[in-house]
Amino acid sequence: SEEMEIVVNVGGVRQVFYGDNLNQYPETRLAELVNCLSGGYDTIFSLCDDYDPGKREFYFDRDPDAFKCIIDVYYFGEIHMKKGICPICFKNEMEFWKVDLNFLDDCCKTHLSEKKEELEEIARRVQLILDDLGVDASESRWKRCQKCIWKFLEKPESSYPARVIAVLSFLFILTSSVVMCVGTIPDLQVVDAEGNRMEHPTLDSIETACIGWFTMEYVLRLISSPNKLHFALSFMNIVDVLAILPFYVSLTLTHLGAKLMELSNVQQAVQALRIMRIARIFKLARHSSGLQTLTYALKRSFKELGLLLMYLAVGIFVFSALGYTMEQSHPETLFKSIPQSFWWAIITMTTVGYGDIYPKTTLGKLNAAISFLCGVIAIALPIHPIINNFVRYYNKQRVLETAAKHELELMELNSAEGKATGSRSELEDLSREGKEGPFYSSRIKVSHSDTFIHLLSEEKHYRTRLQSCK
Repeated sequence: SEEMEIVVNVGGVRQVFYGDNLNQYPETRLAELVNCLSGGYDTIFSLCDDYDPGKREFYFDRDPDAFKCIIDVYYFGEIHMKKGICPICFKNEMEFWKVDLNFLDDCCKTHLSEKKEELEEIARRVQLILDDLGVDASESRWKRCQKCIWKFLEKPESSYPARVIAVLSFLFILTSSVVMCVGTIPDLQVVDAEGNRMEHPTLDSIETACIGWFTMEYVLRLISSPNKLHFALSFMNIVDVLAILPFYVSLTLTHLGAKLMELSNVQQAVQALRIMRIARIFKLARHSSGLQTLTYALKRSFKELGLLLMYLAVGIFVFSALGYTMEQSHPETLFKSIPQSFWWAIITMTTVGYGDIYPKTTLGKLNAAISFLCGVIAIALPIHPIINNFVRYYNKQRVLETAAKHELELMELNSAEGKATGSRSELEDLSREGKEGPFYSSRIKVSHSDTFIHLLSEEKHYRTRLQSCK
């Protein structure tokens, strides 16, 4: 059988193989073809789609482009994906031909892992929407009420009243931030009995109303949260606490602190706590996808930001030392020491240039010119990768959102047309994993389309060559 020759026709592309090559990997489908003729037609058709006994040719309705890549394993011992082939489709092709994924080169495994992460994110978004639509009659009234409150406050897209609440929350944040700024204008402040300036009572009342809204919103979200520990430790929720807490602490110190400490210390503590109110501006990130995208881009750009700081640190040290040395010959020098020159180097390299410290000698001015030119170059170098990270993440989020909506539309379309006959059992399998609810099987059915998300079902669905990845 080792010298046996077989002909394989994959999607109209004929390939001739020899048994000695195929038997290097006996567990693969092509190697099984070598010995399948002795097993009869049942064995043959369990391995291929069709067979011509006259030509001794095996037919497969698979992707020929992927097949050309997969057969490299028999000649080179490794596989590379061609550009333009969907990694998930290629993985399915490898599973069909029974070729181990370990033969896939590391560079191609990276593309596969990225695609799998995208599908997992799409599946997670679809599942969240299905969870929101589902109603479990076995749940208690309190649980159903919790879910309603959670959707009402956390998911503005779930209903029109939820969008109104999101807009109101956004306006309260803006109002509170504006009041905090306006309250520092001396002309709008009033003088108390001790002669100290304090915020106008009207502004104070608006601030109290905003804090009341923030407190009520946080408490309701905490009560309705499905995972309270995760909710409490979330960064944005910690920001919410920091925005609310100073008001109550300062209120407590104002009314009770005077009995425990001197009045001046109480006023200083209250003033320090009022500064913490700037944390509420970060609450806007919870309502702004743009700010969330910017935060993620900065997280992914720590390496580039580190390089930027390193370039600036080296330049600041070098140019401040040179500036101090060159300016010592001038009797009215402003460079008193190298540490003091650090400030000059920072504002020069960042092209701010306050003018409080400046060189007076010719060599010092030449050093300053070189320093701000180097500063411009050092700042410009890492900007492009940071912008790329922002654009890549922003576009990816839009694509994932569109893909999730498209998958749901396909589910609803197939449900309306009654074409997805096996969908009920699949969703019931999904519900047994902890997401159960009779609503799923009766209203929305899983789509068996080209964009079907395999992560929503354990069943394997292989695409043919006539199907493409969308």
